[in-house]
Amino acid sequence: MSDALTELGQHLETRRKDCVLSWDVAHGELTVKVALSNIVGLVDFLKADPACKFSTLVDITAVDHPNRPKRFEVVYHFLSMYRNQRIRLKIDVREEDMVPSILPVHPSANWFEREIFDMFGILFSGHPDLRRILTDYGFRGHPLRKDFPTTGYTEVRYDEVQKRVVYEPVSLVQEYRQFDFMSPWEGAEYILPGDDKAAPDGHVSKESAK
Repeated sequence: MSDALTELGQHLETRRKDCVLSWDVAHGELTVKVALSNIVGLVDFLKADPACKFSTLVDITAVDHPNRPKRFEVVYHFLSMYRNQRIRLKIDVREEDMVPSILPVHPSANWFEREIFDMFGILFSGHPDLRRILTDYGFRGHPLRKDFPTTGYTEVRYDEVQKRVVYEPVSLVQEYRQFDFMSPWEGAEYILPGDDKAAPDGHVSKESAK
């Protein structure tokens, strides 16, 4: 399999020098770094070329690297059922960059690109309906960015007086911020079947139960 993936990497490098920046086979997987502006062209080539036939888009996701000049990495996964091969494409994206949508080649990219926009705030040029898909319409921020607070910025509740959903700034009581990290089993007294540490009266000491 590694030999076949190596041949595929060489094939892509030879045929699409305008798209392929680098490629590597590791752990039985082929990863190709692609130029941002040429991602649609390479995806189209992978689908149509007889040596590739990557007709199935499996997933699109992203990774946030806040300390990099090109903060985001958008990752595409494709499957060729004809050749029983998989390929991973990666493009580096600045926060202000727009990623060309691959919907013209793979219509199934619609919800994947919307999810990335929702979770990371990455924009896709040419997408016909780029709006949030997992969070609410009034949601603030992008939850999968590394600098997004775990508590979020706003909380939602139903107001009985106004008879509607209202958004309010997150307000945490001090008790919420304190954690004792205690296991729910800590201090429990129980007897396991066949436990030879049980006392004659049938009880187990705390030390035995731990």
